[in-house]
Amino acid sequence: MKTPTAALLCIMASAAGTAFAANTASASPASASPASASPASASPASASPASASTASATAASTTAPAAGDASIAPFIAHYQADWKGISVGTSDIQLAQGAEPGQYLYTWTITARGIFRIAYHDGLVQKSWLSVIGEHVRPDKYSGKEGSSSVELNFDWQNKRATGVSETKPVDLKLKDGTQDVMSIQVEVMLDLKHGNLPKTFEIIDKDQLKEFSYTQEGTAKIRTAIGEIDTIIVTSQRSGNNRILRMWFAPSLGFVPVQAERSRDGKVEIAMRIKSVDHLVAIEPRPSPKSSAE
Repeated sequence: MKTPTAALLCIMASAAGTAFAANTASASPASASPASASPASASPASASPASASTASATAASTTAPAAGDASIAPFIAHYQADWKGISVGTSDIQLAQGAEPGQYLYTWTITARGIFRIAYHDGLVQKSWLSVIGEHVRPDKYSGKEGSSSVELNFDWQNKRATGVSETKPVDLKLKDGTQDVMSIQVEVMLDLKHGNLPKTFEIIDKDQLKEFSYTQEGTAKIRTAIGEIDTIIVTSQRSGNNRILRMWFAPSLGFVPVQAERSRDGKVEIAMRIKSVDHLVAIEPRPSPKSSAE
């Protein structure tokens, strides 16, 4: 019989916006689609209020990029994951600048904690190599790995094909403009909110399938988090025919970094991820070589 414990990483991954762990964890109270349908609780859930010292200590490192910047600022954020009120793990996301202007590496790591770590000591690591072109994201490569299970995708935009391997199964899909992977979609939504042009639908490659999801900007809310009270924009995502919904809170003051996510089914929150800390990573200018005494 399949148990809830065996699916915790699957649920956490789903709340993060991906379905990679669906086949690697035994099923239970949740499926593994990146986002799904049914309203969450009416009031935006929030973490316990932070102390003044925590909020002030974080303020210096959470300055958002200038409003006129067409790109997105690299950052690293840490989250706590709860399943039905039980702390089940931690999650870290990092957006790092690539070797060339406009190139980024987006990494999401999910780690079980406590007794759940006994079953899932490997954790789940997902990476998306992407490019920001104009005001939009174009994925170049995706990698997801949990223990011996993995998904690898390569995006050939010149020939409009996505190829790779999903759980030993070959993948060969036709690409449409705007197609995202399960990681790059998160950065795309951040950019769309920044520029005020969030589309109503996205096509996302999830393992070996191309799936369509609807996205809705519900409004705004001020929520309490571990880094203080934050004004947020609420976005929901769902796939047609699914009874689960993913609701996300993005903070404009932090460069639209997501500060909270909840996945619910039939109005009941199954999994919640709440921010614990965030830092924006400032690129370091190369130092000039010291002059020799002979010069």
